[in-house]
Amino acid sequence: MFSPRSTQRRTGSPLFRRLAACLVIAGAAGSAAVMTAGGASAAPAQVWDRVAACESGGNWSINTGNGFHGGLQFTPSTWKAFGGTKYAAKAHQATKAQQIEIAEKVLAVQGPGAWPVCSQKAGLTR
Repeated sequence: MFSPRSTQRRTGSPLFRRLAACLVIAGAAGSAAVMTAGGASAAPAQVWDRVAACESGGNWSINTGNGFHGGLQFTPSTWKAFGGTKYAAKAHQATKAQQIEIAEKVLAVQGPGAWPVCSQKAGLTR
């Protein structure tokens, strides 16, 4: 982190190097990495694809009427609580990248238990 008293860039710090590496990797992979207050710890897009394959058969726009929506099967209350309604009223109306962005926020707060079975099958961790 940068000290408010120092304007010198700390490009050699371990935190800076980790953040820079995450940004490079995320950009190269085209994944939807989300920066959180706790750091940059986004699950790779491939892991979210595996969670979605388990949750919804990989259909990011699914709405079967069972109260869960989108590839990662959000409830409307979770979608709203984590800011998803800035993209769409319900998760199945949002893009895959937008769903993953909201899922990263859910993961940071609730952990992989938000998807109790599929997180284990997909290898989703904090």
